[in-house]
Amino acid sequence: MAGHVLLAVVLCAPGPMGLVLGCVAWSQGADWAWIPLVAGLACSLPVPFIARTTARRLFPRITRRDTAKEADAVPYGYGDDTFVLRAPGSPKARPGARLARADVLEAALVRYEPEGEATFTSYPGTYTPNEFTPLVRLRLRVRGDTEVPGGAPDFEVTEEWRVPSVCLSAVTAGRLAVLVDPPGHQAPGKVTPLWPRSALLAGTRTSRVIDLEGRLTDVTRFTGRQLRQMRISEDVGGVVMAGDTIDLRRLDADTAARYSAVAAWARTSPEERAPVTEPGEQSRWIVDSLPGAPAAFGSVGRRWSRRGGVLVRGRFLRMSPTHDFQDHGPVLDTLVRIQPADGTPPFDAARRLTVPMNYLAVLHRTRDVVLYAAPNGGSYVVDWPRTCLLAGTAEATVVAPEGREISLAGRTDAIWALMNLLASHGLTNPTRVLDLRQSRMRAVAGPAMDAIDARP
Repeated sequence: MAGHVLLAVVLCAPGPMGLVLGCVAWSQGADWAWIPLVAGLACSLPVPFIARTTARRLFPRITRRDTAKEADAVPYGYGDDTFVLRAPGSPKARPGARLARADVLEAALVRYEPEGEATFTSYPGTYTPNEFTPLVRLRLRVRGDTEVPGGAPDFEVTEEWRVPSVCLSAVTAGRLAVLVDPPGHQAPGKVTPLWPRSALLAGTRTSRVIDLEGRLTDVTRFTGRQLRQMRISEDVGGVVMAGDTIDLRRLDADTAARYSAVAAWARTSPEERAPVTEPGEQSRWIVDSLPGAPAAFGSVGRRWSRRGGVLVRGRFLRMSPTHDFQDHGPVLDTLVRIQPADGTPPFDAARRLTVPMNYLAVLHRTRDVVLYAAPNGGSYVVDWPRTCLLAGTAEATVVAPEGREISLAGRTDAIWALMNLLASHGLTNPTRVLDLRQSRMRAVAGPAMDAIDARP
């Protein structure tokens, strides 16, 4: 904090200089001494506020003061599985363009090279500056129009596209919503990914519909129904979602009737919910090429551990882009639900956080987040290395006392139990590999193996 105060003093240097000049003039009896005194005082008043704002930005501690206000809520509430993702808008469709699903067959990061000259970089007026938007080469299989006899067949295309960081999970999941231009235009057959709708189709953003009778239906990852709803939305110029919900009672009669017809189709032609991740994930795994926090079982401060500090879990309920960026990820307005360790009811906190890009690329899998709580339970800080390990940005591995390697891929309960075991014993493990053969791990080797065996 002292460093931020010093920085604020430098930024407001005319204030302290004015105070010094005014004091000297006052001591000499000058009649005009009050002028630099008043000016210096006015310029110095912002110093503590600037210091506090800068410190809060660089070290985003979450407290009860960040509890979400009523204005942050959505009309239908945030369930534990709700996730609302605000993404930069997509380009308008050309007349006659077809909205289709595209499967991501291969993906490779081509370029992501921010200048990195400043801790934070702001781009007023745009949410997706090229400097902070990864360029990704994608090989897509665009699905044909099977609803029309003799409709367009499937075809493949390979191209490089800028992918907004908040929509990277759609690439990892393997499902995109795209616009396909009709033949005869200046760019016939051009494919344009619709990134906000891709995040919806991938299941990163949850989706619910309230019908005209008030019944709520979860349509997340029911891709056939979602595509039909997206086409209706495209035809009518857009349908606003309240959080993650479309309420047909709030739409005009014609649009509501078209949505109701889609619901009737879904009842007569039931489809299976699409998988969280399409097969062949390894061929489109760009997570290792993206910047972010390295996944690890995490570090433990001795003082924090001795005083009773604990780890807690939370879950992101909402993310919205801002105009600020850091090299390793965008600065997002988030809403996170935190479950305190003392068993008190969870609370929702609204906080602006820098979210690592490698975590954003697996957001379709989980929105869970690990936080370390202050010993008094009054504040929380996101622990990104532990969060990334729990999310699966890298595979957690345990080396058993006899030397056997145990993969914990997908076993979040076992990973979480090991994190808490290490934290309770004040043991730091700054990598994704936990080697129980080390002498300092002897005290936890037995309980660690028990935790693994009890949580398959």
